[in-house]
Amino acid sequence: MSQITTSSAGAASLPSSSSPIPPQINIHTGSSLLQRILCWLGWTGCLVFLVLFVGLSFSLREYFDTTEGIRERYHSGSKHARDKVAVITVDGVILEGRGFVKQQIDRIRDDANVKAIVVRVNSPGGTITGSDYIHHHLEKLRQEKKVPMVVSMGALAASGGYYLAMAVGDQPKSIYAEPTTTTGSIGVIVPHYDLSGLLTKFNVKDDSIVSHPRKQLLTMTRPVSDEDRKILQAYVDEAFTRFKEIVKGGRPVFRKAPQELDELATGEIFTAQQAKKHGLIDEIGFVEDAIDRVLELANLNKDQTRVVEYEPPPSLLDLPWIGAASSEQSALALLLELNTPQAYYLATTLPPLITQRPGAACP
Repeated sequence: MSQITTSSAGAASLPSSSSPIPPQINIHTGSSLLQRILCWLGWTGCLVFLVLFVGLSFSLREYFDTTEGIRERYHSGSKHARDKVAVITVDGVILEGRGFVKQQIDRIRDDANVKAIVVRVNSPGGTITGSDYIHHHLEKLRQEKKVPMVVSMGALAASGGYYLAMAVGDQPKSIYAEPTTTTGSIGVIVPHYDLSGLLTKFNVKDDSIVSHPRKQLLTMTRPVSDEDRKILQAYVDEAFTRFKEIVKGGRPVFRKAPQELDELATGEIFTAQQAKKHGLIDEIGFVEDAIDRVLELANLNKDQTRVVEYEPPPSLLDLPWIGAASSEQSALALLLELNTPQAYYLATTLPPLITQRPGAACP
């Protein structure tokens, strides 16, 4: 506490010739130990509250963040424009749908500045469920944001890669393929290899104990029986029917002439020129042509629009000595996954030796 007092000498005590003495100001300061402790506790409490508030804010943001911190990167166009064209990258074999592709979709869904979308596909396809999951969420994104979507095919957009391209719907002139693109391969495969002869040669027997013989429907230790083959064929036929329905959803021409699709849906692959001739794609061009088209559909000025793409956040796996080991494990996991008995929208014969590139469609 501070106390201020003033005092002045009386005029009678001073010689008449002396000048008046100015008032004196005395300041008395002091504080009790209790006051200092309370002040210290107050500031400490404020600091603790600030730390907790920041920590909870980050935790809450992480809880609701489905993009896992993917980063936006400038692709082309105006560097400072607010309106955006977002490029979604689908690269590599599609295993599960949830992964980098879904993270890009979530990021774009919450970005009000995205006015148009280009889906860049470079994939041989993958699992039925993974391909259908991505197709579903791409279609949902287009419908909910009410923005145009155009597909740009890279080196390969076959089977499941072609399947998810159908998310463009009825929009005209919306699927572009590069001059050297391989596409098509509309069909379903359930891989199976009969190693029974090899096992017999080395006197190896399958002594598995199962709840029912059909539990080993796709075992490689014996040929597929006629009864089992009928079951598997019915499964493949149903998945194949769905594939063709999805194609009709993205290529209206085949809704009017389904027999033409039946003639093309043999698992055959096509060049870009053949695909355009058969109506599987709309135009032959590069990603820049697809961007120009989506700008036209969205009525956006090219000089006032920024084109962006996305990349995963950096991690310890980016370090050479860690990334190399991780890549080997990913390749092994991918090989095991692809040899799991299931149906695929996949343009390949198994067992494939495929390495997963960074940012691939599978998580």
